[in-house]
Amino acid sequence: MPREHLSSVDTTAATEPTVPSEPIGGRHAEELSPDRVDQAAAIHAMLADPTRIRILWALRDAEAGVGALAESAGCSPTAASQHLSKLRLAGLVQSRAEGTARIYRLVGGHVVRLLTESLAQADHTVNGQPHHG
Repeated sequence: MPREHLSSVDTTAATEPTVPSEPIGGRHAEELSPDRVDQAAAIHAMLADPTRIRILWALRDAEAGVGALAESAGCSPTAASQHLSKLRLAGLVQSRAEGTARIYRLVGGHVVRLLTESLAQADHTVNGQPHHG
């Protein structure tokens, strides 16, 4: 059977959880190469800091400068700048010059989805919400 038709065949045992045959969006490879796993771990490491989560959350709807992001995250502009540098190196944000200031924005919609899902999972723990099936 051609590979493109395999997604319609259920080859899992009854005791194994089923996993969608296509990733969300259907455009990314299913294979877990070492490079992909390492990069995913690096992305999650960037999300392991509460200040970075606050900075990224503040960028979900609009671009912002360091001062506004520092205020949103509850940190100094120096600390925000250091976090933004790490987030930029990790490929989660991009910046552009506007006069002497740097303006930051998220890179693509995946970052917003990662944040949204992470915070939704946290709601289950923090607020005792039941988990989805």
